[in-house]
Amino acid sequence: MNSRPPINTAPQCVEAVIVGAGFGGLCMAIKLREAGIQNFVILEKDQEVGGSWRDNSYPGCACDVQSHMYSYSFFGKADWSKRYAPWHEIQQYILEAVDHYGLRPFIQFNQEVNSAHFDADTGRWNISAGSGQTFSCKHFILASGPLHVPAIPKIKGLDNFKGKVFHSAQWDHEYDLKGKNVVSIGTGGSAIQYVPEIAPHVAQLYVMQRSAAWVIPRDERKYGRIRKKLFQRFPVLRKLHRARLYWTNESRVWPVFHPALARALQKLAQLFIRIQVKDRQLVEKLTPDYTIGCKRVLISNKWYPTFNRKNVELVTDNVSEIRENSIVTQDGSERPADCIILGTGFIVDPRIYMKEFALTGLPGHDIHKDWKDGAESYLGVTTAGYPNMYQLVGPNSGLGHNSIIFMIEAQANYIIQCMQKLKQTGADYLDLRPEVQREFNEKVQEAIKGTVWNTGCTSWYQQDGGKNFAVWPWSTWRFWLRTRRLDAGEYRWMRCKPAQKPAVAEREEATALQP
Repeated sequence: MNSRPPINTAPQCVEAVIVGAGFGGLCMAIKLREAGIQNFVILEKDQEVGGSWRDNSYPGCACDVQSHMYSYSFFGKADWSKRYAPWHEIQQYILEAVDHYGLRPFIQFNQEVNSAHFDADTGRWNISAGSGQTFSCKHFILASGPLHVPAIPKIKGLDNFKGKVFHSAQWDHEYDLKGKNVVSIGTGGSAIQYVPEIAPHVAQLYVMQRSAAWVIPRDERKYGRIRKKLFQRFPVLRKLHRARLYWTNESRVWPVFHPALARALQKLAQLFIRIQVKDRQLVEKLTPDYTIGCKRVLISNKWYPTFNRKNVELVTDNVSEIRENSIVTQDGSERPADCIILGTGFIVDPRIYMKEFALTGLPGHDIHKDWKDGAESYLGVTTAGYPNMYQLVGPNSGLGHNSIIFMIEAQANYIIQCMQKLKQTGADYLDLRPEVQREFNEKVQEAIKGTVWNTGCTSWYQQDGGKNFAVWPWSTWRFWLRTRRLDAGEYRWMRCKPAQKPAVAEREEATALQP
């Protein structure tokens, strides 16, 4: 006998639905409460908050943005343990923020959203979750983030491998790597952290590298007891420290805008490799063939020295197939394997990770059709044809040099302005003017042309075809200025007319209001 209670099929009606309980969704919830909006719900597909910091718990996992910057400006933490916090400390910070702002009652767990449709007759979004629960809301906020769907490579024979296989974001802590022959596929941000941690414990480690990454030194200094106490007693000192970190990070964007400067600084990164790696042939293999900054620059003091170990081999030949107990490269070499770790990153192109997600806006607008040539929005927040729908860290609002939390806070404040202005006008929904979105994205792509991101490499910033859909191509303070004050003229403010013929399913045209 099934004892599960029946699912309530009646939609839950709220002012706003937030999808995702990571940094973005929680920030949005905090800002809603501060604005006096209490009738909202956060839908989280997992059983706990945290997003990437809940999922990624592999050995050595830590942030590559300084702790005091990778946190909310309005919820400071005086006792970060060191310059770059490990994952469990960040996750604990997130849990503390949830409790401090009383967010848990607003969160519904195990609610993976699979469809969202805008109804122009009512000016509301109708949302369905895999649980069978439905929701009706005026404002729909996507805060799922771009780093939550693991990229699993399609390698011949992977499904037939008899050993252990797992992705770095799904680390199996029950599996003992000690004495095993381990294959690590990928040399991105996750791999450079876990490879040095597991290398001393395994019998043999094969690191499969498709493309070398630029890796620079990491500041591993800890915050001393006196410094923590000063930050606690005098918050202004912590804020000044945070401000210094912000402007230090912001200065790093200049080599991005000036590839010649990046190539000059690249010589220091090359020297770092030569100092840390003994074998000259390995130095050559570990030195990227693209301009530094074209892909995300990684930070580690342990990555390069790992390849001085006798039980670690860097393999640069592509994998041709995986057999039951081994891995074979294109040169015909076969290496024994007990475990394969996929450090292959995430699917970041929303056209791919949202392919099973049905999303429609005004008549004629389906996100899969509108984004078939590439994801586009305005300020990474609003999208023409999708009224009252907002994104956090949407297209071209990601960063490669500073804290994404800064961008999230700016976007959340912008969304609050949209919601407040809508209420002031008495309109039912707002819709971004298509020409505003088009002109904005033309400027974005034009700005990217002269940057280091456009110097010839292939990165996760790009979709197939080379278009950069991920990165904000200016300083973050410029983004703050663009989002600080809503320009109401960039939107249409619409009101739904009462149906003239209730018995006939005809949609009445909405009337535009002056903002």
